[in-house]
Amino acid sequence: MNAKREARGADGARNRVRIIGGTHRSRVIRFPDREGLRPTPDRVRETLFNWLGQDLTGLACLDLFAGSGALGLEAASRHASNVVLVERDTAVASALRDNAHLLAVPCVEVVVGDALEFLRFDRRRFDVVFVDPPFEGADYDDVLSKLVEHLAEGARVYVEAPRPVEPGTGWSVLRRLAAGRVHAHLVSKRHDEATSGLPRNV
Repeated sequence: MNAKREARGADGARNRVRIIGGTHRSRVIRFPDREGLRPTPDRVRETLFNWLGQDLTGLACLDLFAGSGALGLEAASRHASNVVLVERDTAVASALRDNAHLLAVPCVEVVVGDALEFLRFDRRRFDVVFVDPPFEGADYDDVLSKLVEHLAEGARVYVEAPRPVEPGTGWSVLRRLAAGRVHAHLVSKRHDEATSGLPRNV
C-alpha cells in the first residue's frame, strides 16, 4: 500500500502529525493505526517549505503517495490552489478526506488508487509534486519518468528516500538534505534563471 514506513515516536505520540505553517498552523491531523505509516519528519517538512517558499498561492500540487497527508495538507495550508492526494489504502484515504473536511480546505481532492495508475490515466499538470513512496522496493526512476508529462513549466518535485537519489538525464537536483534515515531532494526537469543558481547541497 502507499502508506509510509517509520517507527513510532519515543514520546508516545501516535497516528498524528501537526501542520507547521500557513493558515492551519498547529492544527493536528490524524491517521489510522496502520503498520508502517510514516509522515515526513517536522524538520524535513520545515526545510522543504523553506525551499518551496512559504506561500504556494496559485500552485497546483500533487501528493503522489499521500499516506498521512502531511505534505499535501501542509501545501493546502499554505494556499495552494488545488492539492491532489493519491492513496491506495481505503481507510487511510478516508482519514485524508476527514482531515480535509475538518480543516475546511475545499482545494483538496483525495484519489483512492495506485500512484502509478493515477499517472497513467490522469492528464493534469502540477507545479509541485511530492514523491515519498514506501522506502522498501521504491523505483524512483520509474516514478520520475512517468511524472514528466504531468509537470507544468518550472515544476519542482520533492523526492524522499532512504538513500541519496540521482534522478538521471534531464533532471537537476536543486537542493538536498540528509536527516537520519531520510534523504530529501528537490529536483526539476529543466533549469531556469530562477533555480539554476541554487546550491546543490545544503
